[in-house]
Amino acid sequence: MFVTSLLVALAGAHPAFAQSCETLEAGPSGRVVSISDGDTVDLDTGLTVRLVGIQAPKLPLGREGFEAWPLGDDAKALITDLVLGEAVTLYYGGERRDRHGRALAHLMVEADGEPLWVQEEMLRAGLARVYSFADNRSCLDHLLAAEAQARADRLGIWRDPYYAIRDAARPQTIPDGGYELVEGRVLNADRVGGRVFLNFGRDWRTDFTLVVESQGLRVFESAGIDPLGFENTVIRVRGWVDTLDGPRMAVTHPEQIELLARP
Repeated sequence: MFVTSLLVALAGAHPAFAQSCETLEAGPSGRVVSISDGDTVDLDTGLTVRLVGIQAPKLPLGREGFEAWPLGDDAKALITDLVLGEAVTLYYGGERRDRHGRALAHLMVEADGEPLWVQEEMLRAGLARVYSFADNRSCLDHLLAAEAQARADRLGIWRDPYYAIRDAARPQTIPDGGYELVEGRVLNADRVGGRVFLNFGRDWRTDFTLVVESQGLRVFESAGIDPLGFENTVIRVRGWVDTLDGPRMAVTHPEQIELLARP
């Protein structure tokens, strides 16, 4: 599994992170006063928090024509039970604000006198998937483990075909425009100009392809990983799919890729 974690603990991290994630820095606290969906909450301080590191099933939230993803209401119900009306503390491990001004944070709440990591709980219940960015990559090894256990136990979304892991060898079955997990063997890895292409079929015009742009390549280089080394390996990759000469996915950082088998 290609995941990167810093080894330097930052002062102020909650003891609950001591073994699982040492890279987080304590931020502000507040009381949760409303819930938008399974990964977005509002605090009494006026701050909206987007729980970084996960993606819960999406709800329309007033968007015309947007269809709710399966189990979106279940995810909202769980996070409501966990944090609504409760005092929470934010922890940062990367970029702290998104373009909407929301805080990008890990969320800690006290439950029965014990600290509870909200992202982990959502993943363990099978009501979220790991979702990362090049500028927010802390704690992913632990989050991926929580997701994997829920998937093995077929909890929540992992019983629903909407969230099935797609087969890279069957590109026609990979939905366009969605956030997907895709598994398969990389048959060819090639650098063309400032990009690396990982192809899962023999015909680049129709097969599933991963694209690592120049900025992403710099992130891979800083992590000591050469994406060309994935050739002939079996991997699982996660990200948004679009279609151009077959389905493709942009890879911006190594944590999007899990190594499943070497040749």
